[in-house]
Amino acid sequence: MLFKKKEIHVDSRLSHIAFIMDGNGRWAKKRAMPRQFGHKQGAKSFERIVRECNRLGIKTVTVYAFSTENWSRPKDEVGSIMELLSSYIDRAQDEKDIKFVFLGDKSVLREDLQKRMTDLEEKTKDRPNTLNIAFNYGGRAEIVHACNELIAEGAESVSEKDISDHLYTSASPDPDLIVRTAGECRISNFLLWQCAYSEFYFTDVLWPDFDEKELHRAIENFYKRKRNFGNVTEK
Repeated sequence: MLFKKKEIHVDSRLSHIAFIMDGNGRWAKKRAMPRQFGHKQGAKSFERIVRECNRLGIKTVTVYAFSTENWSRPKDEVGSIMELLSSYIDRAQDEKDIKFVFLGDKSVLREDLQKRMTDLEEKTKDRPNTLNIAFNYGGRAEIVHACNELIAEGAESVSEKDISDHLYTSASPDPDLIVRTAGECRISNFLLWQCAYSEFYFTDVLWPDFDEKELHRAIENFYKRKRNFGNVTEK
């Protein structure tokens, strides 16, 4: 049965949603398939969810696609993820209204892949909505990178704003909502600085099964919460 898109209202309280896309390998294992098959299905879910966020009017989406720790995975699995990224860059040329930003250290990737990532960023830089793809990304490494840039600029002291302005996400607001799938309740080195006041939504659903209906559930849950940002609000 095809999913009938529910009319759900999104306002300025939810301008940035981030996803820790977990469970591809477990999804494949449950079906006695190789992990690469799970990543392929997970890539389909990723594209579907990004389009639905765009349709709903969420201005910024960030996805955790490949961490700095993921290099320790089997070589064939890493290779399959690289190929999925490469093929997505080709298709991304046809996406409308989306500005692509790759968060992380591109320097260790193949030169041709680095160039295509940079070209896509340049081609789409003036579009209204942002898709941040965290690839070869680690939250701690990002903060170290920001501090080293400030040192290179001659900073003798720094403020929170200085660090924020030198993060990979400097052009994006901090995430309002971070969604993690597959039943894990941890952040795994993702947006460590930016998540200070984010709301978290954890679900047992494996990422390849995370569809528009599950996205709407996460959004509805977000709107039931009261965000005080450290302030005291009278009941």
